[in-house]
Amino acid sequence: MNFLAKEASAASVEAALAELAEVGFARLGRVLSDEGITTLAARADDLMLGRVVHEGLFFQHDAESGRYEDLKHGKGWIGPSIHYRKLEKLEKDPIFRAFLGNALFERITRAMTDGSVSLYRAVLFNKAARAGTALPWHQDGGSFWGLDRAPLVQIWTALDDAPAEAGCVEIVPRSHLGGLATPLGGVIPDDVTRKAEAEAHSVLVPARAGEAMLIHNDVWHRSGTNTTDRPRRAITVCFLRGETRCMRKRRAPRTFETIFEARQPIP
Repeated sequence: MNFLAKEASAASVEAALAELAEVGFARLGRVLSDEGITTLAARADDLMLGRVVHEGLFFQHDAESGRYEDLKHGKGWIGPSIHYRKLEKLEKDPIFRAFLGNALFERITRAMTDGSVSLYRAVLFNKAARAGTALPWHQDGGSFWGLDRAPLVQIWTALDDAPAEAGCVEIVPRSHLGGLATPLGGVIPDDVTRKAEAEAHSVLVPARAGEAMLIHNDVWHRSGTNTTDRPRRAITVCFLRGETRCMRKRRAPRTFETIFEARQPIP
């Protein structure tokens, strides 16, 4: 099926990439069709409720407290629930895998490299109605990610309306220009965010179902809990240059699936 809305073909990739480089994020507008929204949202529920099962999917359930510090690690699937915080490795599901290779995402990555493009992660982030976890200020990179070079681009797509009350994304514009706050990456220490006055400089980035945006891996971002009566689900896809390699040592290095082949030279 074609997941994309008609207006996705008119999205200005060059303008979005320029804004991404300058500000750290860029709205793409409505990219999913009504059918695409319905299909992907239903599939998300099927996976969380165990109606569709794939070996190797990664699950993390919300903490009852809604505190990031209280999340349980290593538990994985704990039974049917609409309160999973995230589902990772969506590429193992054929419907999500088809979405990941859509024409708009290819246009965006083709504008950034002529080489092949691979997948670092494809994740469903879920905040159930009147629930969810408050995600602290963080960056999506650093040695914790175990890569030999920076990721190419990250694309976030809303499956539901994501107003401020539902825990929309919150960003500190231009914070990516300072690079990593710590070599490890991930959660940014409180003393660093206080010194930078992140609270004073941050902006809320609400979205409607079907809208997407580019998010720089180094930009500081967070999200709150969902205080509405509807779920807040979104898909985050992080793409890599095809030559990127995993540097981890404790376990076997990861291999990254190619999503878009290298552009063929014109004879």
